[in-house]
Amino acid sequence: MNKKVTGKDLTREAPRSPRIRVGGYAILGRTIDKCRALVAGNIWEYHFDCPVDNMLFGFKGVKGDDFKAQIEQGASDQEMVEWLNRNGEKKTQEEIKRWGDEVIATRPHDDPERRDWFAEQVKPLGLDPAKTTLFEWLEVDDEASHAKAA
Repeated sequence: MNKKVTGKDLTREAPRSPRIRVGGYAILGRTIDKCRALVAGNIWEYHFDCPVDNMLFGFKGVKGDDFKAQIEQGASDQEMVEWLNRNGEKKTQEEIKRWGDEVIATRPHDDPERRDWFAEQVKPLGLDPAKTTLFEWLEVDDEASHAKAA
């Protein structure tokens, strides 16, 4: 298969929101965008195989390196969905939806170990840490970072 890997140039635009579900999976579109950008050499300030990506990898029981190997071979979004469905822990569509709903609603402020860190992250963006979800923060931060860079 060995196709040329193309995707979003993250030096110019943000990856997809982690809320956007690909094949039913939250986070997957963003993870694909970041991995393709890493392989293509235009990942900018983003990180692949980060804690957010690992929420997905941990849920499915797969490794970032194995995911990346598929992207390096030119896998499409649909092929990545099929790969996730075939690998790691088997999950029903109901389990995937429930997990996605849970991660979309995650508020780091609710976790005493992450509360202070999260407050520091959202403060410069004018967000209320007690009301802001992890994914809302990522979206606002993406927007702010790209506006600053423009």
